[in-house]
Amino acid sequence: MGGPYVYCLCFLFHFQLILLSLAQTQNPNMINSSNFAIFVFGDSIVDPGNNNYIRTMVKGNFPPYGIDFAYQIPTGRFTNGRLVTDFAASYAGIKDYVPPYLDPKLSMEELLTGVSFASSGSGFDPLTPTFFGAVISMPKQMDYFREYKSRVEAQIGKERTELLVKNAVYVISAGSNDFVFNYFGVSRIRRNSYSIPRYYQFLLQQIQQFIQDLMDLGAEKIVMLGLLPLGCTPIVITLNSDPSDNFLERQCIATISEAAQGFNQIVEQKIKEMERVDSKIYYVSPYETFSNIFQDPKKFGFDKVDKGCCATGLLELTYMCNPRSVLCPNVSEYVFFDSIHPTERTYYLWFQATLSPTMDLILQEK
Repeated sequence: MGGPYVYCLCFLFHFQLILLSLAQTQNPNMINSSNFAIFVFGDSIVDPGNNNYIRTMVKGNFPPYGIDFAYQIPTGRFTNGRLVTDFAASYAGIKDYVPPYLDPKLSMEELLTGVSFASSGSGFDPLTPTFFGAVISMPKQMDYFREYKSRVEAQIGKERTELLVKNAVYVISAGSNDFVFNYFGVSRIRRNSYSIPRYYQFLLQQIQQFIQDLMDLGAEKIVMLGLLPLGCTPIVITLNSDPSDNFLERQCIATISEAAQGFNQIVEQKIKEMERVDSKIYYVSPYETFSNIFQDPKKFGFDKVDKGCCATGLLELTYMCNPRSVLCPNVSEYVFFDSIHPTERTYYLWFQATLSPTMDLILQEK
């Protein structure tokens, strides 16, 4: 006994302590995933592939989408890898990725740790989902959550289901399509009927109803994600630039970004007023983070901010960004993967800057 054998045991023991210390440094608030779940609602920013299972042209379940996802699988996420909510779930120790609720192969274990009900092309405005071939509206996403509760209750009982719902975190991300494609888009149906202040109020009514329904179903920890500077997305720049300049003068469209910023401000103020004694609503805006990136991309390691990585990067998304499309040499140097959706690296920076601190607060309160 003793000698090299004891030295080896001591080395292994100290090595394990170092690994444990590193894990705690990465996220000291990580919890047991069996006690926590994440539920997601919204549009393509947080849709992991629900549109794969409905009749719509708004799909991203083919290359080059997913080229940096696990095993290079195109899951339906409109990016090259993971979404901001995937990073949130992983950070909290819940699961590596948030799966789509409509995936028929989901196990009960997957259901119990949370799913996403989000649908690419959706929005708070009831008119918005109809532009994209009847994608899943926000009220329908709420119906799916009710269905989810019934399915789980049939398996684990009412008491455990209520506890699961109470302890879970709920992430909502929508509104971009309402402004980019509905209000400022080619149809301009809402723009012809609503001023910006009136449209704010119209959307706010939909948001308040959605959050009210969520709390009535037992949600107590709700995270509302704000809008990024929409006037800086490649598709908006392209559609609002002068073709005679061959799109060389590519500048953010200030009026559209300002509309998004104004909406963020009013939503943040109003939803805080909805909090109950037993509920907490966190507002997390990526606006400042993206503004900083657009103003000084080199500081964040980006080379291209006004074009997507896929094809020309000017207009392409969904089926226009396909296996035949030419990709940029280095995806990590691009803020956007297609003409509107961020790259995985951008999602990660967004998560680090805004959602990570919020998740820490939520986990500390558990």
